[in-house]
Amino acid sequence: MQTSADIVMSPPDALAAAGAADGVVRTLSTQLRASARDYVSLAKPRIIVLLLITELSTMFIAARGIPTVALLFWAALGGVLASGGSGAINCWYDRDIDRVMARTCSRPLPSGRILPWKALIFGVSLIAASVVVFSLAVNTLAALLALGGAVFYVFIYTMLLKRRTPLNIVIGGAAGAFPPLVGWAAVQGNVGWPAFVLFALVFLWTPPHFWSLALLLRRDYRNASVPMLPGIIGTARTHRRILLYLLALIAASLLPGLMLGIGYTVGAAVLGGGYLALALWARAKASSHAAALLFHYSLAYLALVFIVGAVTAVVVG
Repeated sequence: MQTSADIVMSPPDALAAAGAADGVVRTLSTQLRASARDYVSLAKPRIIVLLLITELSTMFIAARGIPTVALLFWAALGGVLASGGSGAINCWYDRDIDRVMARTCSRPLPSGRILPWKALIFGVSLIAASVVVFSLAVNTLAALLALGGAVFYVFIYTMLLKRRTPLNIVIGGAAGAFPPLVGWAAVQGNVGWPAFVLFALVFLWTPPHFWSLALLLRRDYRNASVPMLPGIIGTARTHRRILLYLLALIAASLLPGLMLGIGYTVGAAVLGGGYLALALWARAKASSHAAALLFHYSLAYLALVFIVGAVTAVVVG
C-alpha cells in the first residue's frame, strides 16, 4: 500500500504546480489592482486635487503662515474623503447618462466593472469617514461644512438641478466652493469674510469653467438630455456669458488683496488678465481647440490664484 511518504512529485510536476500557483497569484494581484483603480476613478481624483488646493491654500491664508503639519494632514484627509464620496455617489446616480456619453461610457459603472450598490456604499462610507475625521481631528464646524458641501453636490446639483435646468452649474457650483469655507474653519474655528470671498471666487469660476467644457461636449450632453448652456442658447451666446462671468470673477479675485497686499493683487490680476484674453480669443476662434485651451487654462487659473494667496500669506504673514 502506497503512503504519502512514498509519493514523490517529479521535478516537472513540481515546476508545473509552482507555475500554476504563481499564475493564480499574479492574476489575483492584477484583478485587485484593476479593482482599486476603478474605485479610485469613482472618486474623481482630478477634481479632488483641485478642491484640495483650494482648501489647503485657504488654511495658509487663514493662518497667515504655515498651519501645523497635523492639522494640514487631517484636513486634507477629510477633504479627500468628502470629495471622493460625493464623486462616487455622483457616478452612481448618473450611470444611465454616463452610458450614452462618449467621455464617460468607459467608467466603471456604465461598463459593468462595479455594481451600482457597491459604488453607493463606497460613496456614503467615504463621506461618513470624512465627518468622523473632521470631527475628531479638526473641529465640528469644519465637519459640518464638509458634509454640507457633499450634500449640496449630491442632492442639489446631481439629483435636482443637473438634468432639469441650464442653471445647473450656476447654482450647483456652490458645492465646489465649500472647501475654502472648510479650510478657513479648520484654522480659525469660524467662517470670516475672507472665507466668503474665497467661496465667491470658486462659485464665480465654476460656470465659465464648465461652460468651456460643455462647448467641447455639447453633442454628448444633448444625447444625454443634460441641458448645458451651449445646447440651449448656442455657442456665441455661451461665449458672451463666459466673458460676463469672467469679469465678475476677476473682480472677486482681487478682493483678497485687501488682506494679502499688493503682491497677491498683482498675481491675481495677471492670471485674470490671461484668462480674459484667452476667453476673448476663444470667442473669436469659436473652435473646439480654443474651447479646450480655455477649459484647461481655467483649471490652472483657479489653482494658481489660491497658491499665490497661500504663498503671499506665508511670505507677508
